[in-house]
Amino acid sequence: MKSKMRIKSIIVMAIIALAGMFFINMSLAATTGKINVETANLRETANADSKILSQLSLNQEVEIIEKTGEWYQVRYNGITGFIRQDLITSNEQIPTKENQEQNVTTNEQQENTTGTTEQTQENPTAETNQSQEGQMTETEQNAEQQDINLGKYKVTKDVKLKIIPSINATDTIDVKQNEEVNVIEVMNGWVCVETQNTKGWIRKENLQKEEQQTSQQENQETNQQTEVPVTKTVIKTQYINSTTVNLRKEPNTSSEIVTSLSLNTAVEVFSEASGWSNVRVAGLEGYISTELLSDTKQETTSRGATTVRKAPTETTKNTTSTQSKSTSNAQKSTTSNSTSTSQTNATASGRGSEVVAYAKKFIGTKYTYGGSSPSTGFDCSGFTSYVFKHFGVSLPRTSGGQASVGTAVSRSNLAPGDLVIYSGHVAIYVGGGQVIHSPRPGKTVCIVPLSQAASTYLGARRVI
Repeated sequence: MKSKMRIKSIIVMAIIALAGMFFINMSLAATTGKINVETANLRETANADSKILSQLSLNQEVEIIEKTGEWYQVRYNGITGFIRQDLITSNEQIPTKENQEQNVTTNEQQENTTGTTEQTQENPTAETNQSQEGQMTETEQNAEQQDINLGKYKVTKDVKLKIIPSINATDTIDVKQNEEVNVIEVMNGWVCVETQNTKGWIRKENLQKEEQQTSQQENQETNQQTEVPVTKTVIKTQYINSTTVNLRKEPNTSSEIVTSLSLNTAVEVFSEASGWSNVRVAGLEGYISTELLSDTKQETTSRGATTVRKAPTETTKNTTSTQSKSTSNAQKSTTSNSTSTSQTNATASGRGSEVVAYAKKFIGTKYTYGGSSPSTGFDCSGFTSYVFKHFGVSLPRTSGGQASVGTAVSRSNLAPGDLVIYSGHVAIYVGGGQVIHSPRPGKTVCIVPLSQAASTYLGARRVI
C-alpha cells in the first residue's frame, strides 16, 4: 500500500514539474512587434535622454523581451535596447518584468520540490550568454566607429544615400565612385555624409580616406606595370612622330589611356594589325596608331618649328597630333608652320561648332544629380560627357577629371566646343562669351554668359 502511495506521489510531482516547465517556456517565448512610426530610436536604457544605439523605420519587426514602465525592452539585429511602448504595435500579451520574476521564482520552487534543478541552472546560463552577446555587439560597433573620423572621404563604389541609418530606409540620391563627401556623424557602422547637394547615411565600409585610395591606385598601377611576357618578340624599334601621342590599353580610341608619349620617344614594336601597333615603352605595354610611328627620329628647325599632320584614326577620336618634318630653310619652315596653325584652328572651330549645335539639342533637359542621358537628365559633367561621346571623345565622368584632359586654352583664345572649367563645375563654350551647361537641381540645360555659369573660373581645355 505504501509502495502505491509512493508511486502516486512521484507521478503527481512529475506532472507538476512538467507543467512548470511548460509555463516557463510560455513566459519566455519570443513576442514580436512592429514599429508604427516613420522613425523610432533604439536606446541603451529606458530613458529618453540615453544613448541611441540604432534607428528603426516604419513596419520593421523587433523581438519584445519585456515591458518596463512605459518602455519595451527589445532585441533588433543582435542589439538589445529600449523603445517607448507607444511606438510599437503588438497583438500579443507582453510579459512585465515583475511577472517574469514571479513566474521564475514559483517555477524554481516547484522544481526544487521535485529535485529537478537542471532547467533552472540552464536558464540563467542562457541569459548570461545573451548578455555577453549584447556586450560583444556593442564593443564591435564601438570598434567600427573608431575607424571613421569626421572629415573628407571618397566613396569606393556607386551607392545610394539613405534617409536614416537603416538598410531598409528610403534612398535619397546616388553617389558615384570616387566622389568626395564630408563625414559629419558616425553611428553603429553608419556615417552621415554631406555632398554638394544634400546629406544622408551610408555604410562606413563604402568610404575611404583619399590617401588610402591613392595608395591602392598606386598599387594597381604597379600591378599593371608588369613585365611583358617573354614569349613576345620585338620586331623593330620605332619613334613617335608627333608632339603628343596616347599609349592606349586596347587597340581603339575609346580605350583607357596608359600614358602619353612625346615626339621622338623610342618604342619597341611587337606586332602591327588593323592600323594599330602593339608596343612597349618604359616597361609599359599598350597600343599606338601605326601612323603615329616612324622608323627614324623627326628633325626640327633651329626654331623648333613643326608641321601639323592630321592622323585620321586618332584625330577623329580626340587624339590630335603634330608631325615634325624637316625643312630646307627658314623660309619654308615659317610657311609650313603658318599653314599648320591655320589648319589646327580650322579643325578646332569646325568640329567645335558641330559640338555646340549638338549640345543645343538638349536645352531644357532637367538637371539630375549623377545623370548622364536625356532620359534621366544631366548633371554638369554628365552633360559634357554625353555630348562629346557623340563625337567619339571619351571624357572622365567628373568635372575634376575633365579639367586635365586635352590641351589648355587661354580665356582669350576660347573657341566653340572648348570645355570651360570652373571650381566643381564644367560647361561647353558656344562663342560670344557664352557657355551651355546643366547648372544645378531645379534648373535645366541652358546658355548663359561665361562669367555667370559658376563662381570661380579655372581655365579651359580643347579636346576636339
